[in-house]
Formats: sequence, structure tokens, C-alpha cells
Amino acid sequence: MRLQTSLGIAIGTALGTLVAVKALRARRAVDFAGTTVLIAGGSRGLGLAMARAFSSEGAHVVLAARDEQELERAAADIEALGGEVTTIKCDFRDRAQVERTIERVAHDRGRIDVLVNNAGIIQVGPLEHMTVADFEDAMATHFWGPLYTTLAALPHMQASETKRIVNISSIGGKIAVPHLLPYSASKFALTGLSEGLRSELAPKGFAVTTVCPGLMRTGSTYNARFKGQHRREFAWFHLSNAIPGMSVSASRAARQIVDACRHGDAELILTPGAKLAVLANGISPATTARLLTLANHFLPGAHPDGDDRSHTGWQSVSRLIPSVVTRLSDRATVEHNELPDASTP
Repeated sequence: MRLQTSLGIAIGTALGTLVAVKALRARRAVDFAGTTVLIAGGSRGLGLAMARAFSSEGAHVVLAARDEQELERAAADIEALGGEVTTIKCDFRDRAQVERTIERVAHDRGRIDVLVNNAGIIQVGPLEHMTVADFEDAMATHFWGPLYTTLAALPHMQASETKRIVNISSIGGKIAVPHLLPYSASKFALTGLSEGLRSELAPKGFAVTTVCPGLMRTGSTYNARFKGQHRREFAWFHLSNAIPGMSVSASRAARQIVDACRHGDAELILTPGAKLAVLANGISPATTARLLTLANHFLPGAHPDGDDRSHTGWQSVSRLIPSVVTRLSDRATVEHNELPDASTP
């Protein structure tokens, strides 16, 4: 009898907590209609997918990226859907450019309601081929860039009732994946920055969401950089991003990110595989390390000639990849503006 009573109390407490959490989440929800949403790295891939999602809710999206042609195509995409869009050319590794961009948006729009730090690069290959410059570029893009934008934007977000910041990190920012060392190291830095910002900015009315996607079909693999045996590196990387069930479409990911931003969620981990990996690593990091070591064993080794040159995915296709197996990811290149003439991030 006592066991049944205790079990009943536990279940009741759990249900009550769940209801309270859902009610609190609902109270925090904001409406994006009429807001100004600045997306760093918004010209293609996940950034463009998020721009479509925010625009569909009535937001004015400001897309900032390095390539003017990509920005023009992205703007035409948003306008064709009936959305309002502004584009700005900006290299988010350059603090001066970032500050000018933020000032321009604040001047033209009056304030910034939502800041999305999404600009990114992907470098794939074994450590033997990664240089200090590769790590510096990854850190400049994934850590310093978001820091520059956040510090510059904060004064212009004070007047907003929305006050949302979204940092697009990665599952690679929680678990270091072999052959993605510069990427993972810089994404770990972004995850730490984002989580720290949330606690420090919360008393000022801000909600900071850290997004850690797993595998996504954005088409970005074609604009990633590959070193060493670049065709083999591209093959495994592109194939892993193409498998349905293991990967999520960019459009679906974007909708989930916008919803997490709406409610001010602290964290969003995308894909069941990514959630399982984070859980497993938390329970037994030693087991996760052994599995990653095993995975590394099956990845391509260093280039036999010691060639450190970097190649895009477009330069790394072979008779095997792309194929019918990668059809969904290949289709995403057109859908999300990851075209052959797109410049490398």
C-alpha cells in the first residue's frame, strides 16, 4: 500500500512538473510579426531555411553574408514568398565589418529583435593535414564572429520586447568528431559562450538559445573544405548527411529552431541520433571515446604525398558520390542556394 501511495505521489509530482514547465514555456512565447531578425550567414543552407521560417511569421529578415551573388539569390527567394528582406555583405570574422553591419541594421530598422549567429565553415580531414590557420579560421568564424555580433547588437536590442539570441553550434560542439577537429574545437567554444551568455543576460530580459544540430540535409557539404584524400573524405561526409532517419531536412530543422527561439528555450538538440549521442556521452564518456576511436579507424588516412591543399565538395565528387543514395542531399543544394558557383564560406 505504501509503495502504491509513493508511486502515485511520484507520478503526480512528475505530471505536475511537466504541466508547470509547459505553462511557463507558453508564457515566454513571443510573436515574430513585425520584428527585425538579423541572420549572420543567412544567404544559404540552414541560414536561408531559417530566413524563410521567420519571414513566414511576419518578420523582416536581414541576411548578412560574404557573397553578394548568394545574397541576391536569397533575397529573391524570400521576396518570391512574399517576405520582407534586407541584405548586407559582411565578413563576420572582421570586427569592424560586424560593427558597421549592426549599426546599419539598427539605424535602418530602429532596433534588432532577434539575432541569429549562423555563419559557419566546415573543414574535413585528418589532423595531419590541418594547419594552425585552419583552427584560426574556424575560431574566427564560430567564436569571435558570434561574440562580435552579440556585443555590438546588445545595446540595440535593449529597446526590444523580444530580446532573442540564437547561436547555431553543433553536435560537434558537444562531442568531438574525428576529422572535424577545427570545426569541433570552435563549436565547443561557441557552446560555452552561448550557455554563459544565457545566464548573464537573463536578468536583462534576454533569452539565449543554443542549437546543436546533428546531421542535416542543407547541401552545405558541397561548400565544405576537404583535405588529405579529399574525394574519400567528401564521400563519407556527404553520404552520412544524406541518409533519411539519420539526418533532418534543413526546412524541418529551421521550423524547430524558430519554435525554440519563440519560447526562449535554453537548448535545442536536433535529430534523435544527436540526442542519443549526447546522452550516451554523458553516461559513459569512456565508451563514447572508444566508439569514436573505432570510427576514426575506418576514415581515410592522410594523403600519401602529404598534400595539404584544400578542396571544396564540388571539387571532390567522384564516380561513386553523388549517387542515388545521396539524392536528398543533392536536391538540397538547389533548394538552399548551395550552388556550384557559390563561394566557399
